[in-house]
Amino acid sequence: MELFARDFGDGSGPPMVVLHGMLGSSRNWLSAGNELAAQWSVTALDLRNHGKSPHADIMNYEVMVEDVLGWMDRRGIDQIDLMGHSMGGKIAMALACRHPHRVRRLIVVDIAPKSYFSNGHRAEFVAMHELSLAELKSRGEAELKMEGRVPDWGMRKFITTNLERTESGGWRWAINLPTISVSLPELEKNPLAPEDRFGGDTLFILGGKSRYVKAADYEAIQIHFPAVTIETIAASGHNPHMETRAEFVRLVINHATENTE
Repeated sequence: MELFARDFGDGSGPPMVVLHGMLGSSRNWLSAGNELAAQWSVTALDLRNHGKSPHADIMNYEVMVEDVLGWMDRRGIDQIDLMGHSMGGKIAMALACRHPHRVRRLIVVDIAPKSYFSNGHRAEFVAMHELSLAELKSRGEAELKMEGRVPDWGMRKFITTNLERTESGGWRWAINLPTISVSLPELEKNPLAPEDRFGGDTLFILGGKSRYVKAADYEAIQIHFPAVTIETIAASGHNPHMETRAEFVRLVINHATENTE
């Protein structure tokens, strides 16, 4: 699959590939990507069934890892610094463990190598399916209609970034909502097998206000990634690259500077 790619910087730095989270896109990384481009040649990808990338009926971590490897091969890139947030972090972990020679450095943002069955997005998907696009007049109206299912204002705003205008002036989902919905149980699973390891330089950045990674998860992180550094941004929730961008970028750059061979 030919993934849509959004490039930042002049291309002179070492390559960094960024993978967004579920229901996100490369647009979520516009600000952080531009700032990280001072150090890297940054590319943020739209994962399959998201953003401007193609839709497909199959969606699991195995095929999404192959999507990223295929993109690298088509660009002639042997090795990257790989960053992934949430679902994108799961893809990044799986790729690094199973193709370690393709990853120089791994950066995982607010996700752990575990299953998230009780933490998922079930109410959000119900709200999206209930929305009558034929009658919808604006994104603001969509946010109001989803309020009962999705009480968090920021999450409703985030979800509606996936609404786009049709040629006739109506609305449609840019994401492949049916396939992502069906694939949700698979995507909530731990992408790693017990024996998966990546021994290269690894940085986990966590949000102090987020519930996605807990202290009890550190042992599994350290088993799969023995060279890991774990940093927490106390003021951030699940999206430190947006909520506390300056501190997030500082951590990424400082870690790379201190751990460059």
